[in-house]
Amino acid sequence: MKEKNIYLLLLPIMFSFFVMGFVDLTGIATNYIKADFELSDTIANLLPSMVFFWFLIFSIPTGMLMNRIGRRNTVLLSLAVTALALLIPLLGYSFPIMLISFSLLGIGNTFMQVSLNPLLSNIVSGEKLASSLTFGQFIKAIASFLAPIIAAWAAFRFGDWKILFVIFFVIAIFALISLSLTKIKDQERTDKSSTFRECFALLGNKLVLLAFLGIMCHVGIDVGINLTAPKILIERLGIGLEDAGYITSIYFLFRTIGCFSGAFILARWSHRVFFIISSLLMVVAFGGLFFLHELMPIYICVALVGFGNSNIFPILFSKALLHLPERQNEVSGLMITGLFGGTIFPFFMGIASDAIGSQLGAILIMSLGVVYLMVLSVGR
Repeated sequence: MKEKNIYLLLLPIMFSFFVMGFVDLTGIATNYIKADFELSDTIANLLPSMVFFWFLIFSIPTGMLMNRIGRRNTVLLSLAVTALALLIPLLGYSFPIMLISFSLLGIGNTFMQVSLNPLLSNIVSGEKLASSLTFGQFIKAIASFLAPIIAAWAAFRFGDWKILFVIFFVIAIFALISLSLTKIKDQERTDKSSTFRECFALLGNKLVLLAFLGIMCHVGIDVGINLTAPKILIERLGIGLEDAGYITSIYFLFRTIGCFSGAFILARWSHRVFFIISSLLMVVAFGGLFFLHELMPIYICVALVGFGNSNIFPILFSKALLHLPERQNEVSGLMITGLFGGTIFPFFMGIASDAIGSQLGAILIMSLGVVYLMVLSVGR
């Protein structure tokens, strides 16, 4: 395939990666919704939990669906569901409506995470896959980085942070149209689908199991710091949500930088060494978050978490895909099920924070995931 043609095919895929990043608006949105409806941490954290709960339910079925309708059509379906999720808050604003919106956002993102990564492998393969997935995560991180900035700008300029949904809805529709007009050679479809038992049986493979648990921890930390970083500033420095919300952008800025640099580093350097360095950065950062009470040091710790956590997913995901190349659809569905960590971590973080009356509880829960990644990186 000519290089020019490859780039033309990659453009709509990378645009879809940008839409994939819309799921991260749940962090800053949850903080605004918590303030609007005066919710406790336990209740407010149900919102991101609702998003990532659907990864447990739909990831494996989506892998089976891909066998029947193809990867491209599955991505198109995911974009349509995501657009619907972004439209609903514009029709009405209440806590139940936001639960429905976040649920649809989670379902659409599940379809997208399962199908978009393998669709990329139709164009890029071999050792270049990890760096290409990382570049996709870089594009995704740009959307994640912009979400809290847009929300804060909309709240300040128009008094309505929900304008964020209008902007992202328009972009989702554009991505849907652009991919629908692009012809990408799909994998051969089959009427014979793997069963749930066959998919989960893949966890009997040690490497697949370790990668699965690693992705759970990665997403738990990602969602957790997105939720907790503004609360840490509010709790320790007494600043308002609009100002505290910018720390989420710091996290996503450095995650974006990490993804961009990782696209080049993973193409040339040892994946294992980079994994160890990434995990070590998070160990140092969470050690600081336990004790620091000044703005700039907390910013630095959150930045280190963003950079350190930026390349964990593509390293583990690509390793699992390449380990069982004949079962890529099933492996993809299983790995994306690991994003259920985005439900488990906030749930226990909310309980821990409410129990001790401090965000130290949330930091402690996230630290458990960091310890696992550190051990996994050294032991791989």
